[in-house]
This record gives sequence, structure tokens and C-alpha cells, in this order.
Amino acid sequence: MAKSIIQSEKECYITGSSYNLHEHHIIYGNGLRKLSEKYGLKVWLRADWHNMSDYGVHFNKELDNKLKRVAQKKAMKYYGWSVEDFIEIFGKSYI
Repeated sequence: MAKSIIQSEKECYITGSSYNLHEHHIIYGNGLRKLSEKYGLKVWLRADWHNMSDYGVHFNKELDNKLKRVAQKKAMKYYGWSVEDFIEIFGKSYI
């Protein structure tokens, strides 16, 4: 498992809790989850903030898009990518 480039501690990215955590691959679907794993675009989320409530990231488009923007900006800085580089890898820009 690749390390997250977004957070260093195993705690909920939103609440800071260390209880009942799920690993969330920020960019997912159609082979993208593997790329999120490869490039460390993932965060820990408490189960309710992941997929166990209607406000969780998998059901909350606003939160989903916010995390995608954070991931793209972090990846571009971390890997020295341009927006075009990011699009070439992930198929679109979120910023």
C-alpha cells in the first residue's frame, strides 16, 4: 500500500478521530482507484464520513469535489506536475 501524500497521521482527515477509519481513494472509478493508490491520493476517513452516512464523501458531491481539488493541488506540487500532466494521468482537472 502506497503512503498518502496528503496526510501523515492515521486519523480522520475531516474530524481528526482515530476511531473506525476507512481508507478513501480520492479519485476512483474506471481504473482510477489504482492510480490514487499509486500516487498516494488517499486519506483516512471515519466510516460515517466515508460511506456509512448520507453526508459521507461517497454521497456528498461537494465534499467529494473538495477532496479531489485538494488531491490534485497536492499531487501537482508533490510531483511537479502541470495541470496538463494531471489531466494526462487522471483524465480531467478538478481545479
